[in-house]
Amino acid sequence: MSRPGVNLSRAADLWWKNAVVYCLDVETFADGNGDGCGDLRGLIQHIDHLDRLGVTCLWLMPFYPSPDRDDGYDITDFYGVDPRLGTSGDLVELVRTARDRGMRVIADLVVNHTSAQHPWFLDARSSRDSRYRDWYVWRDEPPADAAEGVVFPDQESSLWEYDKKTKQYYLHQFYKHQPDLNVANPEVRDEIARIIGYWTQLGLSGFRVDAVPFLLETERVQDTVALPDPHDYLADLSAFLRRRNGEAVLLGEVNLPYPDTMAFFGARDGGGSTDELTMCFDFIGMQQMYLSLARADAEPLADALRQRPDPPEDGHWATFVRNHDELTLDKLTDAQRAEVFAAFGPDEDMQVYGRGLRRRLPPMLDGDARRIRMVYSLLFALPGTPVVFYGEEIGMGENLALDGRFAVRTPMQWSPEPGAGFSTADPSTFPGPVVEGAYGPEHVNVRDQVRDHDSLLSWFRLLVDSYRACPELAWGAYTVLDPGPDARAVLAHRCDSGEPGVGCTLIALHHFADADVEAAPVLPELAGVTLTDVLDPAAEPVVVGDDGRLTVPLGPYGCRWLRAS
Repeated sequence: MSRPGVNLSRAADLWWKNAVVYCLDVETFADGNGDGCGDLRGLIQHIDHLDRLGVTCLWLMPFYPSPDRDDGYDITDFYGVDPRLGTSGDLVELVRTARDRGMRVIADLVVNHTSAQHPWFLDARSSRDSRYRDWYVWRDEPPADAAEGVVFPDQESSLWEYDKKTKQYYLHQFYKHQPDLNVANPEVRDEIARIIGYWTQLGLSGFRVDAVPFLLETERVQDTVALPDPHDYLADLSAFLRRRNGEAVLLGEVNLPYPDTMAFFGARDGGGSTDELTMCFDFIGMQQMYLSLARADAEPLADALRQRPDPPEDGHWATFVRNHDELTLDKLTDAQRAEVFAAFGPDEDMQVYGRGLRRRLPPMLDGDARRIRMVYSLLFALPGTPVVFYGEEIGMGENLALDGRFAVRTPMQWSPEPGAGFSTADPSTFPGPVVEGAYGPEHVNVRDQVRDHDSLLSWFRLLVDSYRACPELAWGAYTVLDPGPDARAVLAHRCDSGEPGVGCTLIALHHFADADVEAAPVLPELAGVTLTDVLDPAAEPVVVGDDGRLTVPLGPYGCRWLRAS
């Protein structure tokens, strides 16, 4: 059943539904003062690259003061900017400049824990009677399940750490230098609201909420009397944000099965408006996509899309190929994960935590441009809001010499010089070494690709322009199609917006195998209709047969967006 046609005023109000989100770490993006560290001024000077790419929402990884033991996710001041990156004034200038280019800015909200060096925790561990003692979770003895659920098994063996001075254990669901805040404490909840209010007042349009299930975890708090329902609290936080800024969003990191993730949208019946998170990342679809790539078989992803629930009317799924963490495969079975490891990370050094990969897409696909382009076409054609990780638009690779997840957090490659155009300083002063070899800046950089109409960057620009020009991709109802009896490697889906004769229908075809194939989905209501190629307007139109069968030949890793309007 098709939804009503796209109303442009409504689309502007719900800007996130057809946004293009771009995630970057200020520290590794561009150095504006020549000290070897990326900063806000450097980002501002490169804002036109993002504008030309078609980015509409900039997501900043943590820029707050931090000892930087976890790449800024260990925060010592939720109301400041790390001096290495600039000032609050620089941040306001970034927001203003981005707005001038039609971009909103959101930032990481990391409030499930603090740094162990945060003044709150320093006070909390000074005495059992200290002012901030109950802002954290303490126990006299760790529980029997203290080792269950350790997120980083290569670094930690327990969720509880002993504090010698006060002779109690504190909870840390991540690293021991990141003690968990006690969200059951109303003072903590009020403080989180103040943090949100502060940055909203400075111009942010929302937040990517880090580790949402961990933020709402209260089961390990011993005194559970009168604890709020975690989802009621998230709804209160969302309502507070909307009061401060009606257009603001909460983009949630919720890596759970679909039925469990749906609860974080907040609309319990699956309809109406979301009253908790505005968007949730589609971790399940992402992992099944990699299984499809490993098998050269579209069915795993097709099956995930069939099972994926519709979000609430005002909510949306966020789709992605890669993010800043490990490429997690934790929701695959052991056998499925082994298939993906064998295909894309056969060396143990390419894997991390036994559940994911620490690689970027181009090296995983051996630099096969056909396959890489097909995957990114899929990103923009899938129902959801596409999220791009910095460097994806030019095909950056990873540096496996770096520890863990840092392998994919290397300096942005702007030009072919030894410093990659990231900084004029000595590369030894950079936050991390620039990628070397086939994916180093002499081969992969923005400057060269801007001049090349056949580059991956040009392909990205075409995809973004096409996505923005086809609102049915974001707003329409989608249906996974049967690609035909001999086309199991093809993912075929359609997006419909508006009523017949008024709205639009787009048929997307993506081929996961290195072979020629003929896709033949059946579309009886489009019998005799002519479809035009969105990605290649010069291509011959395709006419749906009188029997309703759409016959489209696809080459190895071919992709087509065919539109009827």
